[in-house]
Amino acid sequence: MKFRFPIVIIDEDFRSENTSGLGIRALANALEQEGMEVVGVTSYGDLSQFAQQQSRASAFILSIDDEEFGGGSDEETATALKSLRAFVEEIRHKNADIPIYLYGETRTSRHIPNDVLRELHGFIHMFEDTPEFVARHIIREAKSYLDGLSPPFFRALVHYAQDGSYSWHCPGHSGGVAFLKSPIGQMFHQFFGENMLRADVCNAVEELGQLLDHTGPVAASERNAARIFNADHCYFVTNGTSTSNKMVWHSTVGPGDIVVVDRNCHKSILHSIIMTGAIPVFLMPTRNHLGIIGPIPLEEFKMENIMKKIEANPFAREAKNKKPRILTITQSTYDGVVYNVETLKSMLDGEIDTLHFDEAWLPHATFHEFYRNMHAIGKERPRAKESMIFSTQSTHKLLAGLSQASQILVSESEKVKLDQDAFNEAYLMHTSTSPQYAIIASCDVAAAMMEPPGGTALVEESILEALDFRRAMKKVDQEWGQDWWFQVWGPSEFGENGIGSREDWMIRAEDDWHGFGNVAPGFNMLDPIKATIVTPGLALDGQFGESGIPASIVTKYLAEHGVIVEKAGLYSFFIMFTIGITKGRWNTLLTALQQFKDDYDKNQPMWRILPEFAQANPRYERIGLRDLCQNIHDFYKLYDVARLTTEMYLSDMQPAMKPSDAFAKMAHREIERVPIDELEGRVTSILLTPYPPGIPLLIPGERFNKTIVDYLKFARDFNERFPGFETDVHGLVTREVDGKRGYFVDCVK
Repeated sequence: MKFRFPIVIIDEDFRSENTSGLGIRALANALEQEGMEVVGVTSYGDLSQFAQQQSRASAFILSIDDEEFGGGSDEETATALKSLRAFVEEIRHKNADIPIYLYGETRTSRHIPNDVLRELHGFIHMFEDTPEFVARHIIREAKSYLDGLSPPFFRALVHYAQDGSYSWHCPGHSGGVAFLKSPIGQMFHQFFGENMLRADVCNAVEELGQLLDHTGPVAASERNAARIFNADHCYFVTNGTSTSNKMVWHSTVGPGDIVVVDRNCHKSILHSIIMTGAIPVFLMPTRNHLGIIGPIPLEEFKMENIMKKIEANPFAREAKNKKPRILTITQSTYDGVVYNVETLKSMLDGEIDTLHFDEAWLPHATFHEFYRNMHAIGKERPRAKESMIFSTQSTHKLLAGLSQASQILVSESEKVKLDQDAFNEAYLMHTSTSPQYAIIASCDVAAAMMEPPGGTALVEESILEALDFRRAMKKVDQEWGQDWWFQVWGPSEFGENGIGSREDWMIRAEDDWHGFGNVAPGFNMLDPIKATIVTPGLALDGQFGESGIPASIVTKYLAEHGVIVEKAGLYSFFIMFTIGITKGRWNTLLTALQQFKDDYDKNQPMWRILPEFAQANPRYERIGLRDLCQNIHDFYKLYDVARLTTEMYLSDMQPAMKPSDAFAKMAHREIERVPIDELEGRVTSILLTPYPPGIPLLIPGERFNKTIVDYLKFARDFNERFPGFETDVHGLVTREVDGKRGYFVDCVK
C-alpha cells in the first residue's frame, strides 16, 4: 500500500531557468523516477508554516544558496540563519526523525551553526554527485523514516489487508465482497472504502495476534503503548472505558467487599458495584450552583473519615473485612477538575488495596509537564509501596482513537505485582470474542502519535488553542462594555500569551471564580482544555437574574449552525480542546455565538433562525428568540431549579439495600412502577440519571427523599410546558395513563 508522503523541496529557483534551477529540477526528476512524489516550493515565506507540514512529508530539502539565505550583507545572513534555525527547531519540536537536508552550490556546512547541523540528516553539495545517486540516498533515508512510523499492530494489519489473501472466516462480508452484491451495499462499500473493509477481520488471523490472550502484534502494541504512557502494563479495550472500568473492578472486587467511590462517578462504576456485589461507601464532591461538579474535599480522603463512613453504613459495618478493596475517583471531572495523585497516594497507599483513577477525560496529561502529578501514572513518578494503581482512559475522547477505543494502564507497587493471567480472566469476561480490528489499530496508532516529542507538541498545541479561545472570548466581552456576553468559567488571569503558568489554574480557597468553598492548597487544578461556557441569567451563588439565556436554547442554535457541543447544563455548556481542534473550529464557534447574540438582541422569530427546530415544534414558530429564552428562564426561576439541583446532588442518600440485591429484585420482577408523587421513602431498583449532567442521582437500594422527588416533579412540569427542550432522566419511565402522560420509577415492592 502506497502512502502519500511527498519529499518537499524549498528553493526559490525551483522553476527558474538558471543553473541552480536546472540542478534542483534534475534532482526532483530523479526522485520521481524512483517513484517518490515531490512538492516544489519556490517561496520561503514563513518557514515555520512549512514546518507545520512535517506530518505530511517524508523529507525536507532546503536550499541555502538563495538570496534569502544571505546573498547580501552580514545582517541579511544573520536574519537568514535565524529563519533556518527557527524552521529546524519547529520541525524537531514535533518530529525528531523526519529527514532534513540542506543543499548548496557555493555554501557548505561551514556556513551553518553546529546547533542546526546536528539536527540534519545530510548536506548535499550540488553537481558533485549525479542526481540519480543523490536521489537514491535521500529516498533511502525517507523510506527508513516512513518504515519506522507504523506501530506493531497497525503495520501487521496493513500488511494483511494488502497481501490479497482470500477470506474464509468471519465477518461474513469477506473483506467487503458481500457489499458489492447489493445496491445499498455498493453505497456502503464506496462510503467506507476498500481498506477499512479488508481490515475488518476475525480473531482467526494468526499473523495479527490475539487481543483475547495478548499475543503477537497485539501484545507488541500493548507493550509499546505501556512504554509510551510510562506504565508497567497496558491493555487495549474495544468496548469503551465503561468496559475498562468493569474489567478493573471484576479483577479486584468480590461480593461483600467494601469499596470507596466518588459519588459523582460514571455510571459504569455503579454498574460494577451492582455486578460485583460490593458495598459502596461514597465520597461526596463539592458542587456550585451553575451545576459544575467540583473536587471531593481533601478531608474526605482521610482514612479516619472513610472509616466513619463505613461505620455509618448499615451494610458496611457488618462486613467481615473493613479494609476497602478499591478506591475509584473521576480524574478529571467532566468539567476539568483534577486531583494531585501524589497527595492521594501518600494518604492511601496500603490503606486501600487498589487505587483506580477513571481518566476517561485525561489520557493526554502524561505527555506534558503542565499536568505534573495531576494524573495517575507518569514518567519518573514514585511507585506506591503497597497499592496497585489502575488508570482507565478513553483514547477516543481526547486522543485520536476511534469511538470505543479505550485502554487500561497499570502501575505495580513495590510489593505487589499484577497477576496477568488472573487479570485476563476478568478481561475475557467483558471483551468481545469478535473485536473490531480498526479500533485495536486506532489504540495502537493513538499511542504511537503521543510518542514525544510529537505527543508533547500536540498537547501543548491543545492548551494554547484553548487559552487563545479564552482570550478571544475575554476580548469580545471587553468590547461589548456594559452589554451582555458569554463567559468562560475559570480563572480571569492566565497571561496574555502562550501557556503561562500552571499555577494560574490551581484551584484555591480564596478564588471567587469556582464556588467550591475551602479547597485544600495544591490539591486541585482546572484543566484549561476543558472549557465551560456560561450563559447569562444565573450567578455563581444561585441567584437568578431578571433575564436569562438557558443553555439548551444556545446549543440548539449552535447545532443548526453546524456547531455540536459536548454537553449542556442549565446555564452552561461544555466544549473540549482535543488534539483535533483547530483555530478554524473555535473561531467558528465564537462567530456563531456572536450571531446568536445579534439574533437574541433583535428578538428574531424562531422560524427564521431555527427553521428545522421550528418545523418540528410548530408552537415556537412565531415566538422571538429573546422571548423564548425569557419564558424558560422564568420557569427555572419559579422552581429555583439551580438550588434544587445542587441540594439534590448533595442531599443525604440513605441505603436501604445492597445495590446488587435491589437490582436483583428487578431481575426477578419483584418491583412496582411508582408514580412520581408517591416516590418519597420508596427504594429504587434502578439507576436514576438526569441528563444533564449524566451523573447518577440514585443507585439501586437507595431511598427517595423529598428533594429528589421535587426535582422529578420539576422535570415533569417542564417537559409538559416546553416540549422540544425535555429534561432527560434515565430511569424515569413515561406511560400514557387515561390519555395523559404519567411518570414512574421502578421501585422495590
